Amino acid sequence: MIPHLMPKDIGWIEVITGCMFSGKTEELIRRIRRAQYARQRVVVFKPGIDARYSEDSVGSHSGQRLRSFSIETAGDIPALVGDAMVVGIDEGQFLGPDLPAICEKLANEGKRVIVAGLDTDYLGRPFEPMPHLLAIAEYITKNLAICVVCGNPCDRSQRVVNRDARFLVGETDAYEARCRAHWDPNNFEPVQQRLSLGTNLSEE
Repeated sequence: MIPHLMPKDIGWIEVITGCMFSGKTEELIRRIRRAQYARQRVVVFKPGIDARYSEDSVGSHSGQRLRSFSIETAGDIPALVGDAMVVGIDEGQFLGPDLPAICEKLANEGKRVIVAGLDTDYLGRPFEPMPHLLAIAEYITKNLAICVVCGNPCDRSQRVVNRDARFLVGETDAYEARCRAHWDPNNFEPVQQRLSLGTNLSEE
């Protein structure tokens, strides 16, 4: 955010989005820690479905951690905010359709609300409720990852396990970051497997 455009004496919503491995959670943690350094009261939430790193902390792929509340739905948030002025929410796509209205309410109460989450699912479809949040947020950051096939900037999450569940929490065992040219939602074969078979990825 541009410093001279920072709001004063009001609340607002920030959304950090992008595909898997684009650094969304890392950016969320960075912003929350800066608020802590400024002696602002903070509270952080994550969905209970995401227990990859810890049940009581938000974690990034790079190894950063931040203490958090584990919740089932967005409806659990208001009772736990307390006197915090900065509210961080990770993996917003898993918290249900009430998340935008709750974020709006918190912002209207003067709180800074920061939400990180996927904007599209593994089939490339808008991943609600994140698109709704993008529409009402004052600030939007879309992170790009690096395509594991060609090294280009990318914004697609390639699922590499053959499961059709929309909610599938995973890391490199379940997803790869891919660019538009190398993303194929109907092909679940990971890059490393194709490399071992001698496939020339640059010719795809």
